[in-house]
Amino acid sequence: MFGFYLMTVYYYLMWQLYVYSFLAGLIGANGVPHFIKGITGKKHQTPFGRPSSAVINVIWGWVNFVVACLLLFYAHPRARHHELRSFGLVAIGALITAVMLAYVWSKHPNYNK
Repeated sequence: MFGFYLMTVYYYLMWQLYVYSFLAGLIGANGVPHFIKGITGKKHQTPFGRPSSAVINVIWGWVNFVVACLLLFYAHPRARHHELRSFGLVAIGALITAVMLAYVWSKHPNYNK
């Protein structure tokens, strides 16, 4: 009975590692364009609607980075000795975000003149 409980907790924690690492990659990669546009002084679209100011974009990018770091912290990849799995999931999440953003912004009329 106790062994079953330990295996259930272990599998729950493994799914937590997978989901949190993947989401950290998605959110962290999403912060890059906002942060870059913000520190270069350019307006860029944010979830708040119309293109936002450079300061709002720096803050939004920073918030994305902080959330990604918190997700990795709570995923505990080093405590479970699964750093490679966590890194792979972060990389896949970042790649998916990058491809999606490239596709979306390539179709945007204001950015492709």
